Amino acid sequence: MPDVPEVLFVCVHNAGRSQMAAALLDHRAAGRVRVCSAGSAPAASINPAVREVMAEIGLDLSREFPKPLTGEAVRAADVVITMGCGDVCPVFPGKRYEDWALPDPAGLPAAEVRPIRDAIDARVRALLAELLPA
Repeated sequence: MPDVPEVLFVCVHNAGRSQMAAALLDHRAAGRVRVCSAGSAPAASINPAVREVMAEIGLDLSREFPKPLTGEAVRAADVVITMGCGDVCPVFPGKRYEDWALPDPAGLPAAEVRPIRDAIDARVRALLAELLPA
């Protein structure tokens, strides 16, 4: 791993899971990891329930927006974490890939998005411990 590892989170719409994961890792890493997120078919905006449950824990997604997945983003990343985009995600040799099978928060109320956020946070903490051992 380089001095500052780069992690790319990818889901289909980049409106829920990947946005939560990127915000959580960025917050927890405090500048020690470069974080990006993207979608294979980006939505027009971030899921309102996702914005709400992230604001509850002090993370503001109001300036974030869904971004398209590019080959350049994948090439730049050291770790690519997919969340349900299946075969659409490009694969480059020498990259570390993980697939986090998590429910899609699309259309769910905040009460049902909170457990998804918390599951992502637990995985982000574990990933951070691997990337930046104490």
